[in-house]
Amino acid sequence: MTVFHDTKVDRRALRAWRLGRVREKLQERELAGILLYDPVNIRYATDTSNMQVWTMHNAVRYAFIATDGPVIVFDFHATKHLSEGIEVVDEIRGARSYFYFGDGPLMEDRAKQFAREIDDLVRTYGGNNRRLAIDKIEPHGLLALLKRGVLVENGQEVMELARFIKNDIEIAAMQEAVDACEAAMWRMREVFRPGITENYLWSILNQVNAELGGEWIETRLLTSGPRTNPWFRECNHRVIEAGDIMSFDTDLVGPGGYCSDLSRSWLCGGGKPSDEQRWLYETARRQIEDNIAMLKPGLSFREISERGSPLPEDCVGNRYSVVVHGVGLCDEYPAVPYIQDFAHSGYDGHLEENAVVCVESLVGRVGGRECIKLEEQVLITADGARRLSSFPFEDHWL
Repeated sequence: MTVFHDTKVDRRALRAWRLGRVREKLQERELAGILLYDPVNIRYATDTSNMQVWTMHNAVRYAFIATDGPVIVFDFHATKHLSEGIEVVDEIRGARSYFYFGDGPLMEDRAKQFAREIDDLVRTYGGNNRRLAIDKIEPHGLLALLKRGVLVENGQEVMELARFIKNDIEIAAMQEAVDACEAAMWRMREVFRPGITENYLWSILNQVNAELGGEWIETRLLTSGPRTNPWFRECNHRVIEAGDIMSFDTDLVGPGGYCSDLSRSWLCGGGKPSDEQRWLYETARRQIEDNIAMLKPGLSFREISERGSPLPEDCVGNRYSVVVHGVGLCDEYPAVPYIQDFAHSGYDGHLEENAVVCVESLVGRVGGRECIKLEEQVLITADGARRLSSFPFEDHWL
């Protein structure tokens, strides 16, 4: 069973719900089935995992889900036992790889073998329907499927829209991940002092997550002092000094495979923030609270972008990539950018009840010394946004 921690979540009910969501989207699009390579999508549909990070870049594991038929997990060498006991998995087979590390000059021949097996499944369970969704695939495999007449459709759309809406069981599972993340943040707070390195502080987050059954962290976004501005540097051996702002983004895949994506900024050394640090923090706090307050079912992504709390002019150039993004097993649909970016990177849609989103704020002057990074994870309810996180902000600065 793919559960590495003590849990009160009914995993059988969770699996039934998630597989049902996938098949609902397949039926809506009149697809014969879906082929999944992304380990996060495989986890969502089957609740099985195998070396998740390694299989993200080595195509040795995939799953076939018939719209009306079986769920078949194709697993890596001698690891069929990892999916045993998962009731939504009907069959376990050995995977056929066709990438250069594993197959060298035999890639093309092995891709043909792979395509023959998948084509047979589409014919068996799809009948005259040759339309198969695929989330991602190596070029040789795609070409081999197309040559056999399989009509390949966009599986990423299927999975992102399936994962968009949660039920109460999923929210309970996500809450376990958020609770583990906050336990790690409290441990970080205990050791946070002048003289430690960014790497050391980030390692505490990683350690506690693993200790509590978490799985991995997607980034190393923890920086201090002048390394916070501009954002997106990752932690290194810099020693954090008294008076530095330290900002971090958890990006944490916790217990049960669910993501806890929170951001906070702290002042090192226990003193008082400078006037500039206080202004940055007040601006970020106001922005994140205003943006949370407007969220509700039916609000369009364009409206979020247009109505989102604006940044001061000298901070616009340092704006974050999104105002709001979805979250589940990892960052998910939708991604809602600032209005300045909507024309070239935005798309429309609507928030729905039981979606979970993260609300982002990054505030730092262009050319300034530091940035404040804040982020909250919220559930969209009929009455608006309900926070899943409870870790405090530095409101005594305000």
